[in-house]
Amino acid sequence: MEKIASFTVNHLTLLPGIYVSRKDHIGAETVTTFDIRMTRPNFEPVMNTAEVHTIEHLGATFLRNHKEYADKTVYFGPMGCRTGFYLILAGDYESKDIVDLIKELFVFMKDFRDEVPGAAPRDCGNYLDMNLSMANYLAKKFYEEVLCSLTDERLNYPE
Repeated sequence: MEKIASFTVNHLTLLPGIYVSRKDHIGAETVTTFDIRMTRPNFEPVMNTAEVHTIEHLGATFLRNHKEYADKTVYFGPMGCRTGFYLILAGDYESKDIVDLIKELFVFMKDFRDEVPGAAPRDCGNYLDMNLSMANYLAKKFYEEVLCSLTDERLNYPE
């Protein structure tokens, strides 16, 4: 079997950032999958499930309520390796096109102090596995260390 595209990215040189993971074509439509890489793979500790779960709830809620991107948001969810998230948007985008959106998202998550949306037994299959304070911390860290000083190196996969 051939390796899928995401397994061909050199994870030893990959830095936290915003990357186009792939573009798929469904009929005449393009769908862009972004790799929102929050931690450096194989160098930093991975995120724990509670904060990943919390970020997933906050991120999906924010994006699906966004004035411009609500109808373009197909999916927001964690990577299995727990080093980041995938964001799938309807449309043909480059990483630079969504920098402002991702900054808005991470400001929302770093500053969020209310009840986590959907964190109730009726709404979620694992509602107790949440950690809002750690999700706030990780969102703030990514915002300050990565998003506030983005370079091409953090917007394009390494060769």
